[in-house]
Amino acid sequence: MGRAFEYRKATKLKRWGNMARVFTKLGKQITIAVRESGSDPDGNPRLRVLIQQAKKENMPKENVERAIKKAFAKDENDYKELNYEGYGPHGIAIFVETATDNNTRTVANIRSYFTRFGGSLGTTGCLQFLFDHKCVFNVCPKDNISMDDMELELIDFGVEEIDKDDDGNLIIYGDFQSYSAIQKYLEDNGFDINSAEFERIPNDYKKVTEEQRASIQKLLDKIEDDEDVQNVYHNMAEED
Repeated sequence: MGRAFEYRKATKLKRWGNMARVFTKLGKQITIAVRESGSDPDGNPRLRVLIQQAKKENMPKENVERAIKKAFAKDENDYKELNYEGYGPHGIAIFVETATDNNTRTVANIRSYFTRFGGSLGTTGCLQFLFDHKCVFNVCPKDNISMDDMELELIDFGVEEIDKDDDGNLIIYGDFQSYSAIQKYLEDNGFDINSAEFERIPNDYKKVTEEQRASIQKLLDKIEDDEDVQNVYHNMAEED
């Protein structure tokens, strides 16, 4: 198994373990997808996968419809996807993805978390070199095709790695720019897509002591608890 899969397997963010947060996150992503490319799933690949994912997460239909309508509501502030980068205690790099309707509030909150827990918020782009931006698909396997054959065929579409999760589903990694090509291949070939996400995978890890890990985790927990935060990535090595 490759570096990407090991990172994903070891990084189970608490915000996805809470159903209410899952619905909030998906709702924001649906609203953003509709504002970018319209409300017709047939003509909006990102929206199409998000709706499929919402069904698999048992997100109520009315929540999905509300998120779509919110994209057209004139009295609603527009969500913007903004990233924040900085260093936590002991030099751990932290990359924060948000979806917010109030950038002033969000940046003030994120900066305060870094400051309060011994870190510092950096400038945009300061950590780009430390994280690889990938698209990640979770799909149901098919009996008539092996993982090796599938990986060989998908290389031309930008796929870099294929592994299996604990449930036997296929985890497909590709370059960020290859998202649409990979999704089209999967749909054209009848694969059932459980989820399609973007992730930032560190290209280097930093080992820390147990005491250092505890202080870093306090900052990560605080950031993840913010309602505007969608994802948090870091390069702290897992415990041995």
